[in-house]
Amino acid sequence: MFIAWTTVATLEDASRLAQGTVEARLAACAQIDGPITSYYSWEGRIESAQEYRLTFKFIPEQTVALEAWISAHHPYDTPEWIVVRAEHVSGKYLSWARATSTPGPSQK
Repeated sequence: MFIAWTTVATLEDASRLAQGTVEARLAACAQIDGPITSYYSWEGRIESAQEYRLTFKFIPEQTVALEAWISAHHPYDTPEWIVVRAEHVSGKYLSWARATSTPGPSQK
């Protein structure tokens, strides 16, 4: 199982991305945290902004499709997209994730 993060400026954008990825069966789960405060360098200046962080849990087979979906629907020009592999996932949770994020016959 993989876990990925991105951030957006509004709760509405976060909700849209979370719901869209789960509805498309690209992520088994999407969670929203925030608001958080982010500090970053942009165009030569240090910036800070209130943002919402999204966490996605998904199976490896969905990596390319999920990243493409996020890239196409994300409101930022340069969105954060960080993916890590979970070192250990319980068998029961992984089974659930596979069942909920694998396209069904009508979605292929």
